[in-house]
Amino acid sequence: MAKIDMAKTNNAKLDTTKVKEVLAQGVKVVAEVKAVSAGAKVGLAVVGVLQVVFAFLAFWDLARRDADEVVGPKPVWIPVILVNWIGPAAYYLFGIRHQR
Repeated sequence: MAKIDMAKTNNAKLDTTKVKEVLAQGVKVVAEVKAVSAGAKVGLAVVGVLQVVFAFLAFWDLARRDADEVVGPKPVWIPVILVNWIGPAAYYLFGIRHQR
C-alpha cells in the first residue's frame, strides 16, 4: 500500500514539474509578443481586418448573386471563401460568370 502512495506522490511531483515548464514557456511567449513593436501590431491588425472584410464581401456577393451567375454550386464556394486571402480572391476571379 505504501508503494501506491509513493507512486501517487511521484506523479504529483511530475505533474507539478510539467506545469512549471508550461508556465515558463508561456512567460517566454508573452515576452516575445511584448517585444513586437507597436507599428508591427497595428500593421498586423490592419491586415487582419482587411482579410475579414474581403471574406465578408465575398460571402455577401455570393449570397446576393443568382445561382446561374456563379460557376459551380454556391455551397461549394462557402469553404473556399474561408481560406484566407486565396479563397475570396479565387471566388472573385473564378467563381463569378462574367458577361463579355
